[in-house]
Amino acid sequence: MQVYDRRLRWPVPSGLENALRGRDVVSVDRRSKYLLFRMVARSGATTDAGTLLVHLGMTGSLRLHRPAPAPGTHDHVDLRFDDGSTLRYRDPRRFGTMLWIPGDAADHPLLARLGPEPFSAGFDAATTHRATRGRRVAIKLALMDNRLVVGVGNIYANEALFRAGIRPTRAAGRLSRARIARLVDEVRATLADALDKGGSTLRDYVDSSGRPGAFQLGYAVYGRPGEPCPVCGTPIRTVRQGQRSTFYCPTCQV
Repeated sequence: MQVYDRRLRWPVPSGLENALRGRDVVSVDRRSKYLLFRMVARSGATTDAGTLLVHLGMTGSLRLHRPAPAPGTHDHVDLRFDDGSTLRYRDPRRFGTMLWIPGDAADHPLLARLGPEPFSAGFDAATTHRATRGRRVAIKLALMDNRLVVGVGNIYANEALFRAGIRPTRAAGRLSRARIARLVDEVRATLADALDKGGSTLRDYVDSSGRPGAFQLGYAVYGRPGEPCPVCGTPIRTVRQGQRSTFYCPTCQV
């Protein structure tokens, strides 16, 4: 492992190189927006197992090279493998995270309180309806709270609420089970659509093959204040919620 620049959201720990040296990667998983590289000692002893947790932030990326080119200005870390390949972490805005978790990663504070994955059986109408009862928080803010469901960012919360016909400022606890069920379906449909189109490229995002996303070409409300609703023609409105921009149709979303 080679660290070129420790300056990330949290500085790359000084002991990370020693923690990873000589380990084998046995699995790569994802939980919410965290990538989890499960590792064991070269001896295979599971008592010395742990997990390298990586969060890409807003502009981070991992690229596998063989051989690796000279590091650039925004390259922070190289993970070097004994087959000659290098996994390079690049992050222009430095909002990412990289840290070592000894033992069971599921108990780590960053992971322990996360809600269900949006495509899992744990994210359903009954559970979501129970979790929002009595809550006065706006449904959009609830949807972006990782304790309710993970992986629903600002863009996709806006688009899913439009598809579900729910006003983003509506109190989460006042939505009927039927409306929650519709929202659960539309969250999944929105995310599936975005995945199929390669995500959203608003600035410089590209996938692992260097291709930009295309989901942004079909936004119904996000980033379209004053433009006509694609369904009814009413001008799209915008408000601020939790320091983020919210977009909605005042006619279609109630």
